[in-house]
Parts: sequence; structure tokens; C-alpha cells
Amino acid sequence: MQARDQKTSEWPPLKLLLWTAIAGLIFGLIGFGEIAEDWFRVARNKLHVHEASGDIVLVKIDEEALAQVGRWPWPRRYHAQLTNALTDAGAARILFDVGFLGASTVEDDQQFAQALKRSNNAVLAAWTRVGRSAGEHQEGMPHQDLMAHAEVASISWRYNYQNAVWRLPYASQWKDQSIPSFSAVLAGRFAPNGATYMVDYSIDPSSIPAISAADILKRDFDPNLVRGKDVVIGTASNTIGDIYFVPGTGQMSGVHIHILGAETLKAGKPVYLGWIILFVLALIAAAVGSTRKTMPRQAVVLGTAAFALLVVPALLEANLIYLDITPALFVIALVAINLTWRRFRQRGLVNATSGLPNLSALRTNRKGRDQALIAARILNYAEVAASLPANGERQLIGQIVSRLRVGAPERTLYHGDDGIFAWFEEPRVPFGHHLEALYALFRNPAKVSGQQIDLSISFGVEIGSGRSLANRFGSALVAADEAAHDGLKWKYHDPESLQDASWKLSMLSQLDAAVDKGEVWVAYQPQLDLRTRRIIGAEALARWTHPEKGPIAATEFIAAAEQHDRIGKLTDFVLEQAIASASAINRRHPDFRMAVNLSARLLNDQGLLLRLSAMLARHRLAPQLLTLELTETAALGSSGGAFDMLAALRDLGVTISIDDYGTGLSTLEYLKKIPASELKIDQSFVKGMVDNRSDRLMVQSTIALAHSLGRKVVAEGVERSEILEALSEVQCDVAQGFAIGRPVSLESLNKRLAADRNRRVA
Repeated sequence: MQARDQKTSEWPPLKLLLWTAIAGLIFGLIGFGEIAEDWFRVARNKLHVHEASGDIVLVKIDEEALAQVGRWPWPRRYHAQLTNALTDAGAARILFDVGFLGASTVEDDQQFAQALKRSNNAVLAAWTRVGRSAGEHQEGMPHQDLMAHAEVASISWRYNYQNAVWRLPYASQWKDQSIPSFSAVLAGRFAPNGATYMVDYSIDPSSIPAISAADILKRDFDPNLVRGKDVVIGTASNTIGDIYFVPGTGQMSGVHIHILGAETLKAGKPVYLGWIILFVLALIAAAVGSTRKTMPRQAVVLGTAAFALLVVPALLEANLIYLDITPALFVIALVAINLTWRRFRQRGLVNATSGLPNLSALRTNRKGRDQALIAARILNYAEVAASLPANGERQLIGQIVSRLRVGAPERTLYHGDDGIFAWFEEPRVPFGHHLEALYALFRNPAKVSGQQIDLSISFGVEIGSGRSLANRFGSALVAADEAAHDGLKWKYHDPESLQDASWKLSMLSQLDAAVDKGEVWVAYQPQLDLRTRRIIGAEALARWTHPEKGPIAATEFIAAAEQHDRIGKLTDFVLEQAIASASAINRRHPDFRMAVNLSARLLNDQGLLLRLSAMLARHRLAPQLLTLELTETAALGSSGGAFDMLAALRDLGVTISIDDYGTGLSTLEYLKKIPASELKIDQSFVKGMVDNRSDRLMVQSTIALAHSLGRKVVAEGVERSEILEALSEVQCDVAQGFAIGRPVSLESLNKRLAADRNRRVA
């Protein structure tokens, strides 16, 4: 059998090359090697790192500049000040990598327009298309009063899985016109719309001359740094966003990519030759290598080809000639693996002492995936083996094997170290009685070199769970150990306990990844104004649909995230989605409010205020239409910083609500301290107010107290129409619960709002 397997594993060279060519073509056409290709290109770039020309200067809107102004987006008068200062310093051109969509204040727009007119050399940013390869449309030109005094260039591009931009467009289409890209305008090199070029990331981004916008605003800089040069103004703050992955460097602001693209074009015209050329050459090398008769000669041919594929492109890329190498490397690797497989296939698959297949061989048994797996452990094996003479261990193993084969002489046994054995059984065979019989056989002592030796054995069974054989064998071995511990002859593996333990250990790390993968989404539960009986808002609620476990209870993953201080990323995601949704809804249904839960643990996050204000500005949502429901008020403690953050949030204009009022520490103590304008009565009181007099009094007194303090009241957990009417009687302001509507998708919420509006009109 072994000889037959070896013979069939050797493909004739022509057949090997044919299948390799087909596999390589598929590999190249589907772009399977994109990730590796990026890694190789980054590595090659390090072989010819060089500095930027210095003709382009970056003015950074960094943390210092943000702190100086104190808000973002800046009023346009500050951009006017930047323009005037740079014009006075003699800048050749001034390019803004900042969007100026729509109008701001009349005075600010006039100041900025006058500054642009005075400079007579400004370029403003336009969005024409952004997103991954599929693209996500986002179009917009600068405000028309500003465009009258400046050129327009596109800042749009496509980024990949890594948030990296490898290729930049020469121009982008917007409606019926072609708009040159920022990099093309900077370099003065143009091409038709649709043409792209590779960015030379061997240029060191740190060599780009840079000045903080704070220094420009204070006019505390050397004019010689910008005189006669192109100046690009862009954000350079993690707080604002616009952060991308610059290959070979790491996370940087998008403005650096525009400048690196311009530096690439200034150095020459990049040429991209694709992957076909090297793929064909690799096939030729593979054909030559596969016809060599000895392994050393095959290794020389294939090794030389692989070395050339790794080195030659670096020499070409130093001259802006780009090639993809992974399909060609795939061809060389596939042929090399196939040619060496027969030599090494059988190594390491046999136990040296017994001559039986070892556990590595077990893991490669494909048929075993559909069979039950049984593990046997000789519990006192180490003690017995230590007392045997030189050849005694081999005799001992022989006796163990002969007993394990009783009733199944053709059974294939796998032998591991320390007295571990395993085999496969058909899952439908009732092997329980057989294991008990084997256990009874081992109660008789073994005879080795004239000595009688008592052996202790236990068995574990793994029926089949779809996992890898290595994991299944580990589970069977655990079951055998548990059987020995519990005084049993054998035991089944319990997959439920393993799954629960694994899930609890990995839930939080999976949650972070789930946010990035799109498994976490936001549902919206409508809120009803009890006076007008209109839907006037909604609460955004995080939902997690796990690809294997299905929907995960929000109480499970949110509580765990808060307890382990991992709630920040999830909250930022929900805020971004909720604010974007609220902005979209308000375009059709004005004054629609959106509520989002905010853990009190986040109030010590100094970046929260700036991130939130940037989100509101980005989606153009009035702050007063956003309500932050403060949860876990016990986490506030006596921290003055937390209350300062609440005051700052109130000053920003958002509404602060005390969630779950009436439970924990969300009572009078915090009602005095927290600058909230809304209370949300906990559903435990609301649900019982019709049937329980004390709950009704609690709700009624809370509403009266809140109204006397000028605060609005929201009741949650309204699941029956009787409760809804009772809340109206005690003059509650807003209600939320299943009686009004369950949490739904944004699309369903929009349909509900449209239906309500049509009903009112009718």
C-alpha cells in the first residue's frame, strides 16, 4: 500500500505543469495573493527608501491646532487666516484637503472667499467617490461662493481591506465633468478619467516638510519654509479621523497619501505591468525544474527562480516599474511542494518504538472525520516503563496492542507517547460493551521479561463534532482522564461544556472583531409622545448576530464589555450609526430625536467630546436631537472629571438622560449632580404600575418630581395598552416598549414613520 501511494503521488511533468498553470491562473484572476503581494511590496520598498523632494509642504491641523481653536469643524474665518498668512509668506499654491460643503455663516464665508480671491492660487477639495473596490458614493463640491475664487481637485480614492490606498486616480468623474486629483494637480501630470497609478511608498513620509496650523495662525513660522512652494492643508489628528494605513509606515492621515502620490508623479510616470509576465516566466522555470532528475538540481532551478522573483521587482520599482509576483511565486511553490512531497510524506508518521502509526498520522486520516474517535490511556505507563529492562518497553507495547485488537484484529491503532493509543470506530456500532470487555482484559496482569505487571487503563470517546481531528483527539483524551478521575471505565466527551467555556473566554475579543466585520448592527425602538400620540424619536440598541451562535443577548455582551472596560469601541460604533440614521430621518421628519446609551465609565475618556462633536458635524445633526442615556451611574463615584465631562456634553447641546431611574444609585443623590434634562423610569416599575399600587405611586411621584424640576420623563418597558393609558393619566411625556414598537431596522423604522405621517394627512 505504501509503495502504491508513493507512485500515485508522482505526477508526470506535463500533467503537473498543466494543473499548476490552471491553479496559478485562478490564483491570479481572483486576486487571492493580494495580502501577500502587499507585504512583499512593503518589504521591497525598504530596499530603496528615499526622501521627498521638499517642494510640497504640509500644514497640519493637528492636536495643537485643534486645542488652539477649541472646536472642529473650524469656523471658516480660521481657514481664511491660514490662507492670508500663507499668501503673505509667498506660497506658490494653497491646497485644502478639507471639505467645505454647503454654507456656514455669512461673515465667515465672506472672509474665506476674500482670502481665496486674494491668494489667486488656491485649490479646494471635492468628493466624487470613496470606498472599497465596490465603492460607496459620496459626492459634493465646495460651496459655490468659494469655488468662484479657487480651482477644484478630487480627493477621492479607493482603499483596500487594510484601509490602505495603493493606487491613486489621475482624475475622477463628477456628473458630466472630469476633475483632476489632488496629486495630479500638485505634480502637474494629467491623464484621462479612469487612469490610475501606483504610489511610491518607498518615499519616507517623515521627510515631507510639515508645519502645524497653530504656528501659521499665530504667524510664528519662517516664511522661507513655504515661499515658492506648494502648500497642502490637511487634518493630522486621530481625533478627527481621515486616517489610513500607509504601507511600511502605519496609520497616518490621508493628506500624506495625496502628497506621496504627487511626489511619485514628480519623479516620473509609474508603469504597472501586472502579473502575467512573471507568471509565464515562472511556468518556464517550473518546467525546467520539474524535468531535472535529482532533488539538488530541482532545488537550484526553483530556488534561483524564487530568488529572482523576490529581488528583481525591487530594482524595477526603484524606477517606477511595478509587477505583481504572488501568482508566479505560487507556481514555483506549488511545483516545489509537489516534487518534494514523496520524499517527506512518510517521515514523522510512525512511532519509533512500536512501528504503529503515530498521532500525526491520526490527524491526517480523512476518513476518520466521519467516524467516532476512541482514546485509551495506560494510567501507570510511565511508572511501569521506568522499571523495565532495555527491550522491555517494546514487549509491553506488544501486549497492550494485542489486547486492544481483541475482537477486531484488523483495527488500525495509533500510538502516542506515554501509553496513549487511539483508533476509529463506526459511530453506529454499539462499542460501549466492547470497551467494557477491553477494560476487563486489562485487569489481568501483563507478563514482561518474566515479571507480572498490573496495568490501569481508561477510555474516552468523541463521537464527532465537525472539528479538526487534533481537537477531537484532545477531547477524547480529556474524556479518558475524566473517566479515570470519576472511577468509570469509559466516558463520552461532552461538547456543550467545552463550547460554553470557549465562548466565555473569547466573547469580548470576538465582539471587537464582530464590530469590524459588520456582525454588530443597530436596531431602533420607537418612542411615542403621549400628548400628540406621534413617534417623535427612537433609542439605538446594539445587536450582535454571531455567524455560528446566532443572535447574542445584548444583556450578555454589553454587561461583559462594561465590566471589563471594553465598552468604548462598541459605543463609538453605535453613536456613529445612530447619528447617521438620525440625520437621514430628520431630512424627512424634522425634530426626530435619537437616544444612545452611554456608560458612565466612558466619562473619563478625554477624547469622547471631540469624537462626538466630529460625528455630529460629519453627519450634520443638530446636537439637541441627540440624547445620551447615562447608564451605570454607580461608576461615577465621586470623580469630578466625570461630572465635568457631563457639563461639557450639555454645553455641546446634547440632551443628558438618567437611564433606569429608581434602581441602584440612579436616585436623588445623582439627580442633584447630573446636568440631565430627562429621566427614564426603569421598566421594573412601569410593568407593574397597573397591577401594583406601590409601583404606580413610584411612577407618579417620579413624574411629578421631574416636572417640578423642569425635566422630561420617558417610561420604558411599556408592553400593554393599559400601561400606556395609565402613563397618560399620570402625565408621562414619552413612552417606549413593545406596545408601541419592537426594536427594528432603520428601513422598518422609516416605513413606520412614513405610514404614521400618511395616516395623519388622511
